[in-house]
Amino acid sequence: MENKSPSEYFRAVYDTFRTHGDPDRAQQQMRYMRHQFEYFGLPMPKWMPLTKELHAAYGIPSGEDLKTLVRLCFADDHREMHYFALETVQKSLKKQPADFIEFLEELICTRSWWDSVDWLAKLVGIHFKAYPELIRPVTERWMTSGNMWLQRVSMIFQLLYKEKTDAELLFGYIRRLAHSKEFFIQKGAGWALRQYAKVKPDVVEEFVEGTKLAPLTRREALKNIEKR
Repeated sequence: MENKSPSEYFRAVYDTFRTHGDPDRAQQQMRYMRHQFEYFGLPMPKWMPLTKELHAAYGIPSGEDLKTLVRLCFADDHREMHYFALETVQKSLKKQPADFIEFLEELICTRSWWDSVDWLAKLVGIHFKAYPELIRPVTERWMTSGNMWLQRVSMIFQLLYKEKTDAELLFGYIRRLAHSKEFFIQKGAGWALRQYAKVKPDVVEEFVEGTKLAPLTRREALKNIEKR
């Protein structure tokens, strides 16, 4: 395994992705994402194997080298570089200390859009399982931050928690954001409720019926319940 500095590693990723890119597909991807990012034209079935090859060749950085590499990737305009960074963070997550939540927060607020934020919400959920004492103080700070993406993560980080979902926390945050006109807040609240309804449909239905929610949130929340 070859050791590379973060800048050398970044260049290796960039050159690999550029070489394998498809300019025509890149144009389609850019249109789909409202031209917020550049693309090499690599769908997941292409960039994921390339990422595995790069990890095998150069390893998963740790400590400050990891953060430097990830920041270099996020400073680039190509969305696939951000995906590489997030996959690299995910591979290192189990080894991270409690204060790594600060770096995850930084990434949530960097080049923010639903695809990266929702991936990071999953990573936050994994990190919180390792350090549950962080959940309330961190998410409370995020809720009061005024940052839409941090608020969305506060609602959806429990998507994979199933019956271990802290319903009091989830319902409380959804109530506090129920006035929001932001699409991604309304949709995120509905998504979180719909997911929890898979294990507690009656509890979710009672909450929805007793809470003034945006029509979008309500529709999303009740999708699985109405199919029963």
